[in-house]
Amino acid sequence: MTIVDGKSFNLTTEPWIKVITLDNNQEQTVSLIDLFENAHRYRQLAGDMRSQDLAILRLLLAVLTTVYSRFDADGKLYSWLTTNDKAEVSIDADEFDEDDSEDDLFKTWQKLNQAGKFSSVVARYLETHADDFDFFGPRPFYQVTTEDYDALVPEVKRVAGGKGQVAIKQLNRQISESGHTPAIFAPKAGEAKNDLSLDELVRWLITYQNFTGVTDKSKVVTAEKFSNSTGWIYRINPVFAKGKTLFETLLLNLILVNEWQDETEYTLPKPVWEYNSVQGYVTHRKAQLLPDNLAELYTTWSRLLHIEWDETDSPHIFSAGVPIFASEDALIEPMTTWRFDKKEHAYRPATKSLRSLGIAMWRNFGQYVKVRQADDVHEPGIVVWLHNLKKRKLISRDDPLVLNSIALVSDGTAASQSPAAEVVDDMQLQADVLFPSDDQNEPLKRWPTRIEDTIAFTQTIGTDYYHFASDIGKIRNLDVRPFASGMSAKFYEQLNSPFKEWLEGLTDQDNREEKITLWKQELQRIVVASVNDVMQASSPRDVKGISTDHGPLNIFTAKNRLMGNVRKHLELKKE
Repeated sequence: MTIVDGKSFNLTTEPWIKVITLDNNQEQTVSLIDLFENAHRYRQLAGDMRSQDLAILRLLLAVLTTVYSRFDADGKLYSWLTTNDKAEVSIDADEFDEDDSEDDLFKTWQKLNQAGKFSSVVARYLETHADDFDFFGPRPFYQVTTEDYDALVPEVKRVAGGKGQVAIKQLNRQISESGHTPAIFAPKAGEAKNDLSLDELVRWLITYQNFTGVTDKSKVVTAEKFSNSTGWIYRINPVFAKGKTLFETLLLNLILVNEWQDETEYTLPKPVWEYNSVQGYVTHRKAQLLPDNLAELYTTWSRLLHIEWDETDSPHIFSAGVPIFASEDALIEPMTTWRFDKKEHAYRPATKSLRSLGIAMWRNFGQYVKVRQADDVHEPGIVVWLHNLKKRKLISRDDPLVLNSIALVSDGTAASQSPAAEVVDDMQLQADVLFPSDDQNEPLKRWPTRIEDTIAFTQTIGTDYYHFASDIGKIRNLDVRPFASGMSAKFYEQLNSPFKEWLEGLTDQDNREEKITLWKQELQRIVVASVNDVMQASSPRDVKGISTDHGPLNIFTAKNRLMGNVRKHLELKKE
């Protein structure tokens, strides 16, 4: 094994995280301690991809969740916890009371919110655990030593044999090039695809653990066979809250009381670096047990990674798959929407595919917010958390809440699951709109119900427009389905910004009918404008039309049928 003599790159003090500053919108690279001390001065993370930012956001939240589940905003250990001579924290069974502990945790969140920045206890924790964050340390960050790697993989896969390596160009999810399929449209070419600075390597290593494909075949030794899994975030439909600053984003997503644990025994956070040994962590993972705390979930490894550094200080990365827990009913995960599998009677994380790339968040509003109690929808944990903050009046009723989604979508190929597209979307609503008061039991007064109904008739108009597009495709003797799908996608693109603006403008004091009528009028205007664009680009064939079993069909009859359906479905008078 080649050792980079005397080299150290400690993530707590060395700059490696990219952020955008709040005062001048400039990119800056900072360390972990710098980030937590100055999060209120940064606008957002600014890594190489938005999905990379999400992976790092979860790492940052693992640190915060661990710290503030043990210490209050003043840095004092909660009264219901105790420590031993090794400074290890545990629950004091004699002092612990679930309700009191929840009150303490919410009070900590409130004090941090009022202070507008994180307290010094975070830096103190990082300083205490500095050795765990050294990229070249005896226990290198997010990696394993040669001894640990060789002890956990089959003999033929040990480091000395050189097998089971993953190239930098595969680790870099902007390229994701395997040894068999070149990435033609990558941002780098040739040997440059394997070039990374040290701070880039750290960021991509964290990202790879979360968004791993399945091209690598090496695995740790287990009693029962298993298949290498994709990274955990790759298996969900990510959603999180976004604030005006990085501090606000981190704080809004700092879930200190997880509703999932109402039915389980309360446990303290345990991120991967707090395991006594790598082999202890892998033994735990071999049992495929669902994490019982968010810090462990947020730092879940999909691969055992070991880096060998050659005489030119170039990294050679060895990778072996680790068994992962099942995604069914993994309701501790707060950053995903869910779908109910009636056959298995279980909730599974919803995922985006290449076929659903064009479907904006607002069109699936009911997956993010439980509109009706009778629905079998399971709200994302982050939405439940925000609701609890509102109930406790820790966020204002008229605060704008932004739900953000960042999804790295795979190519769908079973043998690779390589990234094919990155989708970023959001929707903003006031807290009182998203979470109506308990006294608003009448569906007509509850904004979520009315929003869902509004989306329903909007999508009905979308269907009407699809039929119009199909008619145009028939007239032009085209392959109707792809042509109509393309026109329909463009139509929805025209709806996205206006509908999101409509959502942002809603308040609890609004007259519901008036607001919905305004959207109906805007929707009709968009339909008319879209149809006019088609009419202006029409050809003699469109005007002449064709004969069908239902009579003549031309661009004018197609338009008349569409506009008649729009008026009927929107219940608006003909102008």
